Amino acid sequence: MSSAQPPERPRLGLGPNKLTSNASSPYATNASSRVNSDTSLQRVKNLPGYTTPVFKGKEEQRAKVQAEVAAKGFIPRELVANEVNWFYSHLGIDDTYFQNESLSVISDHVIALFGAKVLAFTKHDPSKLVIDLEKIDEKGNGATFIHTSAPGLTSTEGPGATCESRIDALYLDNATPASCYRLETYRSTGSISATASQQLRCYFITKCNFPSPPPSTCADGTTDIRTVSDRVFLEKASENTLEIYQRIMWQVQSRYGPVMEVFEVEGSRERRLVIGYKMGSTSRFFSALSNLYHYYKLYSARKYVEQFSNGVTIISLYLNPMPNSSAPPIEHSIIQVMKEASLLYCLPDNPFFLAPSNGSHAVQEATYAYCGWVFAQHFCNRLGPAYLHLRNILDETNPTHAEVLNDIKRRFREETFTRESIAQVIFAHSELIRLLYVNFAMIHYPATDDTSLMPTLSYQRLHTTQPLSDEELYDKIRRTVPNKQDLQVLESFLIFNKHVLKTNFYQPTKVALSFRLAPDFLPEIEYPKKPFGMFFVIGNEFRGFHIRFRDVARGGIRIVMSRNKESYSINQRMLFDENYALASTQSLKNKDIPEGGAKGIILPSLRANPRRCFEKYVDAILDLLIPGQSPGIKERLVDLYGKPELLFFGPDEGTADMMDWAATHARDRGAEKWWKSFTTGKSAEHLGGVPHDTYGMTSLSIRQFVLGIYKQLGLREKDVTKVQTGGPDGDLGSNEILLSSDKTIAVIDGSGVASDPHGLNREELIRLARLRVPISNFDKSKLSKDGYIVRVEDQDVKLPSGEIVVDGTDFRNSAHFRFKADLFVPCGGRPESVNISNVAGLIDTEGKPHYKYIVEGANLFFTQQARMSLEKRRIVLFKDSSANKGGVTSSSLEVLAGLALSTQEYLNLMIFKDGKPSEFYKDYVKDIQAKITENAAAEFHCIWREHARLQGAKARTQISDELSSRLNDLQAELEASDLFEDVPSRKGVMRKAIPKTLVDQIGIDTLLERLPESYQRALFSSWVSSHFIYKYGVNGSNVDFFHFARDLAH
Repeated sequence: MSSAQPPERPRLGLGPNKLTSNASSPYATNASSRVNSDTSLQRVKNLPGYTTPVFKGKEEQRAKVQAEVAAKGFIPRELVANEVNWFYSHLGIDDTYFQNESLSVISDHVIALFGAKVLAFTKHDPSKLVIDLEKIDEKGNGATFIHTSAPGLTSTEGPGATCESRIDALYLDNATPASCYRLETYRSTGSISATASQQLRCYFITKCNFPSPPPSTCADGTTDIRTVSDRVFLEKASENTLEIYQRIMWQVQSRYGPVMEVFEVEGSRERRLVIGYKMGSTSRFFSALSNLYHYYKLYSARKYVEQFSNGVTIISLYLNPMPNSSAPPIEHSIIQVMKEASLLYCLPDNPFFLAPSNGSHAVQEATYAYCGWVFAQHFCNRLGPAYLHLRNILDETNPTHAEVLNDIKRRFREETFTRESIAQVIFAHSELIRLLYVNFAMIHYPATDDTSLMPTLSYQRLHTTQPLSDEELYDKIRRTVPNKQDLQVLESFLIFNKHVLKTNFYQPTKVALSFRLAPDFLPEIEYPKKPFGMFFVIGNEFRGFHIRFRDVARGGIRIVMSRNKESYSINQRMLFDENYALASTQSLKNKDIPEGGAKGIILPSLRANPRRCFEKYVDAILDLLIPGQSPGIKERLVDLYGKPELLFFGPDEGTADMMDWAATHARDRGAEKWWKSFTTGKSAEHLGGVPHDTYGMTSLSIRQFVLGIYKQLGLREKDVTKVQTGGPDGDLGSNEILLSSDKTIAVIDGSGVASDPHGLNREELIRLARLRVPISNFDKSKLSKDGYIVRVEDQDVKLPSGEIVVDGTDFRNSAHFRFKADLFVPCGGRPESVNISNVAGLIDTEGKPHYKYIVEGANLFFTQQARMSLEKRRIVLFKDSSANKGGVTSSSLEVLAGLALSTQEYLNLMIFKDGKPSEFYKDYVKDIQAKITENAAAEFHCIWREHARLQGAKARTQISDELSSRLNDLQAELEASDLFEDVPSRKGVMRKAIPKTLVDQIGIDTLLERLPESYQRALFSSWVSSHFIYKYGVNGSNVDFFHFARDLAH
């Protein structure tokens, strides 16, 4: 592939080219797009990139059109010949139009043009002559749009104002290889009439017709463009165009982001910008590009959008400078257009980038405004001193007080600052936003190394605005903005600037914008535990965060889907708080493993593709983890953090099947050393992962708490009645069914509710669990006369009791409040399903709880206040961070295998051969299961023992939290101590902390050489702290620790 590419040329502001560690990586310099100074442009001959076939039947068609126009009688007969002649000979419409359109359509367009001239004549102003011709094929085969268009200007009214955005929506945004359209558009060479100088813009859209044989590949495995191209495109494209598009296609296939190249046309000032990307990876992009080059006073002579059956889209723009323009010369502005096109690819639908006449921002400033807008939405609605004062007065453990505080918090979030009100502030203070952008850019704009080359326009723009210090800028904002709420919005931009440690904002190519933030700005009143680090990601169709509480930390990436606008609005408001709560819970759960707690969260827009959102989120974060070394693609960033960072991702809601892609993508991006441990939950067969659901890892720890209750209270499992949320189609729900033998009276999942007071048929539950299908598939014939199934889509269903269920979804959502049983095990459900506002629903009219024992399998199913309220009713409750930690233990040991094994060892030992695992893999899985059982049983007994010692004076929920905090605190103390330096103790702990299978295979000395020291310290301290506290309790003394530490070497 590299042989087909021109040699690398120098790029502004960079030293010598450097290769990434993975020399074959598509992100290496030999695959670079060339950008920057005029000398770096590739040259092409001044020849058309496409040929227009001459329409041989044009004269014959003209005569027939003339006859049809005359027959319709709208145009006076003596004028018909002249109007038809002008339409055919003087407008400069391409023969493509005449060849494709029918006689009736052409005659209608001739009449429409004449009618528009008559209308303009009545207004005595030739400039009012507006043409708007369109023909959309009813069968979906394409369309033609023709309208008046002033070169170099974005129309704000008339047909030109909406034409390209309509084309995006109708034909380009939802393209798939099975249904896509190619587009040709050009500016007519002639004027509309003898008295009006306006030109026409013509758009021809046709459905792609691909060859039926499968695409053939070249000898090196790349796709031959001729086998995936539309037939018409192949007829029209020149050999040079095919060669250029072939190279672009190869780069698109081998990289994740867009590919952009600029070509200088010999003997002219025309520049051709060619952009390739994966089909459907952006939207509204074609129309946004027009706004971009118009901003720089450029106009397009021709534009093409080509689609290919292998899922590649290529856009080609033929750009020219406006005559007599005061704008920067095209030789400089074309580079800026390309730079800013990468931002438009990320955020094409940016309300802050409008026509220049509206006093708008350049794309970089507008993109910054958009990012600040999203940041303000999450961090302006803070609670403030009034809420703190109220919280100090009220008692949060009192359910009534807690409900009042929750209600006030919700109102603060909803009512203070809305998306619309924040946007209005940004529009109202465009000059301050420009100054804030300069403040941001002066820190993060990459420094130029080669001052002999012409500075880029964005660099020049920065230096035409006097940069202000933080203090000067804050003072200017305070003096300029009298409104307190407006001031708070603009202050949030300044807070954003001060806390960005690194960003991919100025990367030449990217798929979403990412920011590594220092979390110091988070108010302690709302976020008492300060995160170690946070990432903020903004894409065209999503936004997301990643929060971690220690340097070495791990947690799942969750996708939060929204059913409707109202649901999306709620999810958007609570997104960061949900992420913080999940990461905080994860840190409690990760107490006895080396990695601290972390969590990522992604909120796709309505109807967005969640898989695409996840891939963009991961790629944007990798931009900040892997140093860029590819000029024109991935370059070095301004890094104020200054240290290497490594994140460990895991599966969570909506991402279980995406971990393989993330790991292999990290390797493609050059993370050769840590791709194996970048994600957990990878497929066992192909990438050596240890799937939680296959081996029941999370359920194993939940079972230890359930079995612990049975043993301590002398209960027989088959006599215990149970209700569970999360059905047989889910990980926890299915394994809970397969591992248990109780009398389950109700199962609630996404599909509905199955209930039988005599116990749901165990064989039928097992059948569904093994098939992994929802509870709505339960065989009704296996129910007793008192049993029933209510599906979410059901309405007006009569239960055996005679009760009428009006709406199945409402019934499902509140079903866990209606049943009574000995045991409740939530294995699924949204966070805060039981909160202080509705917890009373679990208490009957006589004051008796619906359940005696609760083991919280699903994360955050109960709020902390709800848990405390239930424990006051003497319910035996074990919270999520204690009960469901089996999954995190499994993931931690999956990370350890990835770090400990070389790539070749990993391929040999962890990846299946002929669909079967190695003996090493099977033994390692058994080690993991044993470790999960050991840790869960140890924590159960520690909490039970402490609760008994205090004679029930302290809730198990509190004991669990104190245990987690004590473990985390002790772990942090040990990491900072010199105990790790004692080599015998270190080796003694490592032999016990690392699974025996791994130690036997690699050897302890080799393991200690391979594992990063930061990870070794974390592993050492986590094992010591957990085993000490599980043995001696949360009140273990210094003397106890002395005796414990003395035996570590043995």
